[in-house]
Amino acid sequence: MGMASAAPEAAAAVGSKLYNHKAIEARWQQHWEEKGTFKTPERTEGRPKKFVLDMFPYPSGSGLHVGHPEGYTASDVMARYWRMKGFDVLHPMGWDSFGLPAEQHAILTGTHPKVTTYTNIDTFRRQLKMLGFSYDWDRELATTDKDYVKWTQWIFLELFKAGLAEQSEARVNWCPALGTVLANEEIIDGKSERGDHPVVRTPLRQWALKITKYADQLEAGLEGLNWPDGTLTAQKQWIGRSEGASITFDLEGTGESMEVFTTRPDTLMGVTYLVLAPEHPLTLEVATQERRAAVEEYVTASASRSDLDRTSMGKGKKKTGTDTGALAVHPITGEKVPVWTADYVLGSYGTGAVMAVPAHDERDLAFARTFELPVRRVVKPSGGKGKGKGKKGAAKEEEEEGAGEGEVVEAFTGRGVAINSGEGFDGLSTEECAEAVVSQLESQQHGRKEINYRLRDWIFSRQRYWGEPIPIYFPVEMVDPEGDPRRGDDHKICYDQPMPVDVSELPLTLPEMESFEPGDDPQGCLTRAPDWRFFQRDGKWFARETNTMPQWAGSCWYYLRFTDTKNADAGWSKKADKDWMPVDLYVGGQEHAVLHLLYARFWHKVLHDLGHVKDPEPFQRLVHQGMILGTDGEKMSKSRGNVINPDDIVDSDGADALRLYEMFMGPLEATKPWQTEQVAGVTRFRDRVYQLARRGAEDVELAPETLTILHKTMKKVSEDIDELAFNTAISALMVLTNHLMTFEKPPREALEALVRMVSPFAPHLGEECWDLLGNNKGNGIAFAPWVEWKEELCVSDSVTLGVQVNGKVRTELELSKTASSDDARALAEVLPQVVKFTEGKEVKKFIYVPGRIISFVVK
Repeated sequence: MGMASAAPEAAAAVGSKLYNHKAIEARWQQHWEEKGTFKTPERTEGRPKKFVLDMFPYPSGSGLHVGHPEGYTASDVMARYWRMKGFDVLHPMGWDSFGLPAEQHAILTGTHPKVTTYTNIDTFRRQLKMLGFSYDWDRELATTDKDYVKWTQWIFLELFKAGLAEQSEARVNWCPALGTVLANEEIIDGKSERGDHPVVRTPLRQWALKITKYADQLEAGLEGLNWPDGTLTAQKQWIGRSEGASITFDLEGTGESMEVFTTRPDTLMGVTYLVLAPEHPLTLEVATQERRAAVEEYVTASASRSDLDRTSMGKGKKKTGTDTGALAVHPITGEKVPVWTADYVLGSYGTGAVMAVPAHDERDLAFARTFELPVRRVVKPSGGKGKGKGKKGAAKEEEEEGAGEGEVVEAFTGRGVAINSGEGFDGLSTEECAEAVVSQLESQQHGRKEINYRLRDWIFSRQRYWGEPIPIYFPVEMVDPEGDPRRGDDHKICYDQPMPVDVSELPLTLPEMESFEPGDDPQGCLTRAPDWRFFQRDGKWFARETNTMPQWAGSCWYYLRFTDTKNADAGWSKKADKDWMPVDLYVGGQEHAVLHLLYARFWHKVLHDLGHVKDPEPFQRLVHQGMILGTDGEKMSKSRGNVINPDDIVDSDGADALRLYEMFMGPLEATKPWQTEQVAGVTRFRDRVYQLARRGAEDVELAPETLTILHKTMKKVSEDIDELAFNTAISALMVLTNHLMTFEKPPREALEALVRMVSPFAPHLGEECWDLLGNNKGNGIAFAPWVEWKEELCVSDSVTLGVQVNGKVRTELELSKTASSDDARALAEVLPQVVKFTEGKEVKKFIYVPGRIISFVVK
């Protein structure tokens, strides 16, 4: 058998028929659909599995822009790769289809949200199929489907029965114009993100899920997950577990006291003022007569600001607040301490009150400087006098150890040694001082050790139409026993006696309504559907809950339904859970790094504790794709006019070109600007691979050079895909392609390996080339075995050197490590990029240092 070797010049003209992307992609998409190529297989005993999941999209009316397919392409590359590696793969797609946008559209147009939602889903589905993603469309679901709503409501009832869903009156962000409660994240400068409507903080009867009971589990469960460091940190910060002490300050002359929580009881002697949240019940109560009007005005103004806005430490952000006129008594020194109210303290966090130690807290220091309040330094860095800089701050010490206060340049937030704290405390380390302070407080019954959390219970009610009805009803007491609450006869709804809808009556569906306007009733627009709201049973009247669930509900468990979408008897079976869970790879945007993941993990842990799922965590590996910006470097949006429609790119260049470009733009996690003109580069690569397949393959033994390049490429591409380093994998494939283009008829072993490696990125191209090479049996290339390399063949005796002309690198040359100077010059001087700068010029000097440099100096 002879060896194939590179022809002296490229045979580019051979097989130059153009790649017809429209015909080829349509043909293979039809083939996949007719053959059910990507239908999820029954699990094979002993065979490994991969559950590859996208954060499913909300089907907006605008459809996809080119930024959306990046994550979907990444997950599809992995799903196709793992199929070829011999895994059973579950790769589904669905729609997060409840939510406010569809309802707002209904209000504006009179179109039912269901009509809008499912029309948008049709558009999204068409676009995703157009891109050749290997989803199992038989498992498609939407959170608005009746059979899906049934099991969302069933999970709520499981939470209710476990004591984890309770009613409470909570201060919420109420937007009268939108007629709904908004999350803090949906408010900007006191107005709704959607529509720019005023928002006020008001008490409202709400359903809350007791996520705080799972705070420790949610933090502990992060250990061992393959998640981005930033997301793990964000989860921990949101949970905000902190150990410290609860301290009681008596309020002078009132008989009242206020409780604060602090993680640094050792700084108690540095307290120079106390702060109550504006919504704290004591704020107005303790305000002196002289200060009451100012306090009332401040409390009213604070009601329109979101928690995020209030606690922001952004550059130039001024602290606001006002003195209540009240004085508190320091529990150890007896000193009188002023009580302020300021909205950087949240009523929903801790006790809603803080002891301010400005020398050792950045927020307190900023506030103290704004209002010229005292600053008392009570901790110095370990190691003595001088400028002590802690990890998070610094305090300038101008006096000798233990003397005076000095000028505080920055809040010193590190641990150190107590100073200016009195006998029994001075000289103690932070830990020793904290113990001593808490011990004394406990003896005086003014404090105790405590663990606190930033995490608050999840407000689960929404006062709008387009959401899952909460499956709860309440007894109704009629003033007239013969009265009818549907007519508005006098009645009382007994909200303190919630009753669960029987599972046999699920799903509880929404009523048909003519108007979806929010209205003035904070209990929601469903109050305007009396025939749905009120019903009789055994002669007694009952009222359904008129709040609906938030959009988060449907996205909390969709991954479980994907394992068993056709199950009419349960949300998922024990077998489906055993077969497919947990999710092996979860791909989605950074915007979901906190709440969606936290809420989904909470539901999953509850289901685990109730015995419904086997795993304590749902998502093992998480990847956030970076944002693709418009060509102007800004986030794509209609208002900026910088949105690129993927339909246009697919029409002009093809789905594979779009997929290749998005994976080639840069690291998956990086933010990158879209550049349409650069699509041409990957299109040329696609066309070259196609040309190679059209030339046909020669069944010959590989020459040593080709053998080395092939095995090095197979190793790099495989390892890069495992790490989701798709851009460098594609670069390696381009190098191999360029090498094979030098053959008049490429060797089969190398060409078929190239086609297999290309196929996860460009599946239509892969199928077409596989077919051209005569491999048209079975399920095509989708289940062809992945390439295998030999480590010993990845070692090359060649080296790649930069070739310089007059000190500037113009190109590269690969040659043997033992090549002579004459060989190096002969090979380098004919390279086009060298000829370009040397032709017609005198070469004054040629420099060759083996393994290091090739350089021409021309006159």
